[in-house]
Amino acid sequence: MARFDRLTVLNNMLNSGLVPLFYHADVAVAKEVVTACAEGGARVFEFTNRGDKAIPVFLQLVEFVESAQLDLIMGVGSVLDAPTAALYMGHGANFVVGPALNPEVAKTCNRRKVAYLPGCGSVTEISSAEELGVEVVKIFPGAQVGGPAFVKAVLGPMPWTRVMPTGGVDATRESVQEWIKAGAACLGMGSKLIRKDLVASGDYATIQKTVRSVLAWIGEAREK
Repeated sequence: MARFDRLTVLNNMLNSGLVPLFYHADVAVAKEVVTACAEGGARVFEFTNRGDKAIPVFLQLVEFVESAQLDLIMGVGSVLDAPTAALYMGHGANFVVGPALNPEVAKTCNRRKVAYLPGCGSVTEISSAEELGVEVVKIFPGAQVGGPAFVKAVLGPMPWTRVMPTGGVDATRESVQEWIKAGAACLGMGSKLIRKDLVASGDYATIQKTVRSVLAWIGEAREK
């Protein structure tokens, strides 16, 4: 079951402004990445549901985060259907992210007061998600649907909307601040933040530094 209530999860997500996302079949590698993100200042972490070993790895990660007392809230991503969402929630997922909007997933998450962030690529999809109780909408794929300009355009007629662009956010001051200044509530970042070459070489210190830098850039953009 989820250890954190929906409001706690959303507040941590919005206050920090960053949701790192990552998958690896080797639990030892996944633990190192999770630790690097937590020590870099991340407060939420999305483990993507992509491989045959995803569920057992996720379960071990949840247990590790708790036993190591890391200040990190674990969630799951790449969830397309309600049974998968329920399975992960039963294994400790505190939030559920999907590449597409699925009303049944929204209902399943709402029953347990678990935050659901579906992927949307149009104003119609965003509005439909909000009708289902979604507080933060994932804009996916961020670059392809229109980038920061799309976010700014959506917030014109819908200023209450909170969006998390994923895909198209680079780990640079320019990219991060462009998205935040356009109105993004938080940023979902995968391979641009947790680079494959750094994972392969075991350079977790650089991953930690990158996470810390991105969080600093988010803070700078919000102050301006």
